[in-house]
Amino acid sequence: MTTEQMILDRLDRLESQIAPLTASAKALGELREELAPRVNEAVQALIVELADVEADFQLEDLLFLIKKMMRNIKNLHFVLDQMKNLIDFALTAEPLFKSSVPQAIAYLDDLERQGVLRLLGAGMEVLRKVGASYSAEELQQTADGMVRLAGILKKLTAPAALDLLERSADLPSRVNIAGAQAVGPWGMLRGMGDPHVQQGLGVLLELTKGLTVLKTQQ
Repeated sequence: MTTEQMILDRLDRLESQIAPLTASAKALGELREELAPRVNEAVQALIVELADVEADFQLEDLLFLIKKMMRNIKNLHFVLDQMKNLIDFALTAEPLFKSSVPQAIAYLDDLERQGVLRLLGAGMEVLRKVGASYSAEELQQTADGMVRLAGILKKLTAPAALDLLERSADLPSRVNIAGAQAVGPWGMLRGMGDPHVQQGLGVLLELTKGLTVLKTQQ
């Protein structure tokens, strides 16, 4: 093989090696030509957007923000960790929310149909009117009185007290107030012989003994 042939072979090999590079460079050139208008448009849009904040933007503020972020790197790590925990909680609770939210809506709808929500609304309106009509001291006094009334009601619900109240409720149906006549001393004496009068006087004496609790303790 002559020297000229060897040189030609080397030139062929170099040409084959340079050909892909030339194709890549050509492709890059075409890509640059295609992207150049888009880049120019993006730059122009960025300039327009920055012009809106030019009056409010100060380089010193950006530097201060960067310094503050660098001083609070640990806090930023903590915030990111908590955000991750929040995201994990949301992903974990999402199935529960999907099942519980419709149930809650159905429950509220049932309360609405039964009129419970309207009753609550009316109760809130009553509370609003009470709050507008009475001072805090008066409401506190009323609350204290209701506590004492609750204690009295508890005593009245005792079996013996309920029995007495129930029998007392039968009293109006057992007496004829309209047919009562005037009675003098002799009539009272004659009435003393009536067993019902005697039993009534016995009950009256027992009640009289119990009335001592009404006397104010000194």
